[in-house]
Amino acid sequence: MKRLVIICIFGVVSVSLLAQQDPKFSQNMFLVPVYNPGAVGSTDKICLAAAFRNQWAGLPDAPVTTTFTANMPVNFLGRSHGIGINLMNDNLAFNNDFNISFSYAFRIDLGTGSLGIGTSLGLANQSLTPSWNGADIIKWEGDGAIPQTGGSVFGFDMGLGVYYNTDNLYVGASTTHLNQTSFDYPDDVAETKLIRHYYLMAGYNIQLTNPMFEIMPSLMLQSDARSHHIYLNTNVRYNKRFWGGVSYSVGGALSALLGIELMNGIKIGYSYDFELSPMMKYSSGSHEITVRYCFDLSNDRSPQKYKSIRFL
Repeated sequence: MKRLVIICIFGVVSVSLLAQQDPKFSQNMFLVPVYNPGAVGSTDKICLAAAFRNQWAGLPDAPVTTTFTANMPVNFLGRSHGIGINLMNDNLAFNNDFNISFSYAFRIDLGTGSLGIGTSLGLANQSLTPSWNGADIIKWEGDGAIPQTGGSVFGFDMGLGVYYNTDNLYVGASTTHLNQTSFDYPDDVAETKLIRHYYLMAGYNIQLTNPMFEIMPSLMLQSDARSHHIYLNTNVRYNKRFWGGVSYSVGGALSALLGIELMNGIKIGYSYDFELSPMMKYSSGSHEITVRYCFDLSNDRSPQKYKSIRFL
């Protein structure tokens, strides 16, 4: 069992070295600005969101990802704009990746909603700290394909996105790692590359006959032109304060979602992933927590229309 687990870890790490994959979030419908810079400033509020994900719990050196995003609308020269910041740390085995980016979106009133055309510019850092606990199984000395020393490298990163939303609908398309930055570690330790990713996303609020209930289906398609992932999500919300539902990653995992909005306006969500892949034999599932909060730019502004909790 130990031999299989260690070999599996090394296999995952090898894939990571060849093609960096954007981290997965089961509650992606609440973290749209992480994937799409066109979404910043899409509400009339300052919105903050953070997420913590422990993937494949129980598996040694499994992925642990933390992200924070903040965005707000601004008016400048008589036009509407959006600005935001994203921070993400992704830790897998002896790989630790950190990314910070600043987002800007030019916003246009269109129909009953708003269209945002945005870009993100930032800095990506990848660090490698080998710790070979499996040396009794895999003989790594002298193998040029296996890094023997660590290092830390930086690179420029950018993305593009368009995003349209109304009170009950959102649709977006975006790309991350547009410039596909390459990282060369010192002393030829390793060479990695940020692979360009493409996203399509959409969601809609359906008000039921009983005004206390809403159904909020959404989907997201992710592709790096080599592999493709489809996330299908449905939440049912009660009294605009409690929600629960399921998220299905085609070929990956089935997730149970729960959430609550506290009296102070803070929204807390939790998801648990039931693995449908072979990884289910070696882990006890994945856990994810999100915390979100939006507040008005000015306390003396007139009441605004209600915006869906997913438009952050």
